[in-house]
Amino acid sequence: MDGSCKHCLKWMWVACFCFEFMLVSAEFQRFQHPVKADGSLSFLVIGDWGRKGAYNQSQVALQMGKVGEKLGIDFVISTGDNFYEKGLATPYDPHFKHSFTNIYSANSLQKQWYSVLGNHDYRGDVQALLSPILRKIDSRWLCLRSFLVNTEIAEVFFIDTTPFVDEYFRNPKHQKFDWRGVIPRNKYLTRVLKELRCALRESVGKWKIVIGHHPIRSIGHHGQTKELITLLLPILEAYNVDMYINGHDHCLQHLSSITSPLQFFTSGGGSKAWKGDFDYLDGGGDDEIKFYYDGQGFMSVELTPTNAKIAFYDISGNVLHSFNSNQLYYTYSTEM
Repeated sequence: MDGSCKHCLKWMWVACFCFEFMLVSAEFQRFQHPVKADGSLSFLVIGDWGRKGAYNQSQVALQMGKVGEKLGIDFVISTGDNFYEKGLATPYDPHFKHSFTNIYSANSLQKQWYSVLGNHDYRGDVQALLSPILRKIDSRWLCLRSFLVNTEIAEVFFIDTTPFVDEYFRNPKHQKFDWRGVIPRNKYLTRVLKELRCALRESVGKWKIVIGHHPIRSIGHHGQTKELITLLLPILEAYNVDMYINGHDHCLQHLSSITSPLQFFTSGGGSKAWKGDFDYLDGGGDDEIKFYYDGQGFMSVELTPTNAKIAFYDISGNVLHSFNSNQLYYTYSTEM
């Protein structure tokens, strides 16, 4: 082998190493999002929505626009299952415009959307959903596997929870999942959890919020996710995370931990809901359940350095449930 060939091989190896390093590092990309002039922050949370306007998706979007204008929201969070039933086929799939761009058209919703993947998104072409091509079609869209948004007073950690669920791998029930970028699974999960620990350890935000598609605690149709209880929950409690927000169960709910100040919120009522479909908590009492609604709707979050105000809305814009974190933490401290 002559010198020029050795030189070429050297740079090919360096290029491959750098590419692999970028893939690992990109697992938890960081984004900055400014707060309002007064230091506050507000955003909406919606999940399980993409049905081309059907199942009241358009009505939910209409009310989101009204609430978004009233609150002067800074961005929108999607908790996954963005496009039913099988994600997107390609980055140019018209489903993207029919279920996202054309539906969430209110002026107040023309803000950045931060999205995680849901299990239905994994049933399509995952690379299409993650593709920067979608951001060229609609600049609001940002969907990655796991990432962090720093907003000065709050840090929001987005976690790809679908690969955690054992059932999708051992009993797919004739469902095909696109596991590119996930296999080998154990290595992928180890890396995600390590990145989360590191990010939480370094966090200086007043509020720590973690977003995932699957619930940790839930009385909805799917119920609790045992893999997240085992692998994710101890990390959230160890690093004093304030909120875990998810979708997956097509409902709205709030549950409160009896062992820590951590609050669990489900915002999965973006379109099709499951009326009358609920379950009970395993190993938990009714004192954990603060609110449950088996219909469509969404959630708002308003943050200041000293308080978090959360509200749930139905398809008519009615406030179904609201509370302030000051009240919750006072209750927790007196009980302890």
